[in-house]
Amino acid sequence: MGDKKIRVLMAKPGLDGHDRGVKTVIHALHDAGIDVTYTGLHKTPEEIVKAAADDNVSLVGLSILSGAHIPICAQIVKLMKEAGMSDKPLMVGGVIPERDIPALREMGVEGIFPVDTPFEDIVRFVEEKGR
Repeated sequence: MGDKKIRVLMAKPGLDGHDRGVKTVIHALHDAGIDVTYTGLHKTPEEIVKAAADDNVSLVGLSILSGAHIPICAQIVKLMKEAGMSDKPLMVGGVIPERDIPALREMGVEGIFPVDTPFEDIVRFVEEKGR
């Protein structure tokens, strides 16, 4: 079980132009031996899901600071289902109010990491869900 390389796609959907946090998370994942692909800024949900499918990733991570996490995650979940990727966990981090967490979980987002989540928690989630 421990010999499968975990592959994560990290993405910044929408118009949010701040990527310092996602780059720090990517660094923490790399340090843990996880293979990470970063799509860069301003990606559409369609571009993100296509990249995830093309890279055959273990899971998909989004960084959203714009407040649009509910509609963006809903669109990504829908596109992942259409692409036959329902078995790939989706995680989101950023400015996520506590009141929005139940709605994200209900739509199928498995990992939810508000700002200031310890990197160890994110790495642990990826190691558990990405295998």
